[in-house]
Amino acid sequence: MSFEPIIYAMIFVGVLLMVEGVYLLIFGKSVRLESKVNRRLELLEKGEDPEDVLETLRAERDQHRRNSGIPIMAPLYERAAQANIAFTPRGLVLVIGMMAIMVFVLLTIFSSAALVLRIGISILMGFGGVYLWLNNKAKARMALFEEQLPDAVELIVRSLRVGHPFSSSVSIVAHEMPDPLGTEFGIIADEATYGMDITESLARMAERISVQDLRFLSVAVSIQAQSGGNLAEVLAGLSAVIRSRFKLFRRVKAITAEARWSGWFLSVFPLLAIIIIQLVEPNYYDEVQETSLFTPAVIVVGVFLVVNVLFMRAMVNIKV
Repeated sequence: MSFEPIIYAMIFVGVLLMVEGVYLLIFGKSVRLESKVNRRLELLEKGEDPEDVLETLRAERDQHRRNSGIPIMAPLYERAAQANIAFTPRGLVLVIGMMAIMVFVLLTIFSSAALVLRIGISILMGFGGVYLWLNNKAKARMALFEEQLPDAVELIVRSLRVGHPFSSSVSIVAHEMPDPLGTEFGIIADEATYGMDITESLARMAERISVQDLRFLSVAVSIQAQSGGNLAEVLAGLSAVIRSRFKLFRRVKAITAEARWSGWFLSVFPLLAIIIIQLVEPNYYDEVQETSLFTPAVIVVGVFLVVNVLFMRAMVNIKV
């Protein structure tokens, strides 16, 4: 029996767990999304100067985006910027290197693969593990932002109706809402305090954070600033639309849950079958792997598996 496929899978899962463990060990509970007090307020409560807090938050926000032009690392830094990871770009590269070294050591101990193969797998697992971890962090942060946005818009509407200007309404949201929305709106409020046009700051945030409803908010505020009108009524309608879209999205997700799980099962089952065959009968393909059609057949099967994953994803990825 060959246990190497199981060893590879266990090492990859271990990489994901180690990255999360290192992150929490270094930065602690302050990086958790469910923190009830946003990071900006925590820094202000420590007695730091508001301008210094703004510069600190700006630096944390833009540190990965400034490096997004690097060819191979661009997808990694893009996800890191969306997730607002506390690791610096250099720290992220260091983590990838540490994970690759750990994988290489584990493969050397538990695997009999060739040196070149071990090096390649180590680099691939280090990079892929960190990318998958960042992608999950980014998705979780964007989902939480979308969930918080209707409450924030309604808070702005109530504030406008009692007579506060829009900039003060944004400041109220920054004080009342937890992260990630609280700190992002706090940056907008501070930038408006130090002279930046609030519509420009809101447009930059909408461009930086890939949330469609936030773009709607930015466009609505920008149009009102140019043409006038009752902003409270406009935002009240926008809040209702956002809540309706969010409710419809959840309903569609529930309806397509069975289809999505069926798609994942149909996509993963052939790979699991190959692994089980290798474990139970490692010599199962010995009689045919020397034939001329074996390699083309493997390539065709691999292409069909990829096409299956893409089609299954397209069928259940319904835009709301």
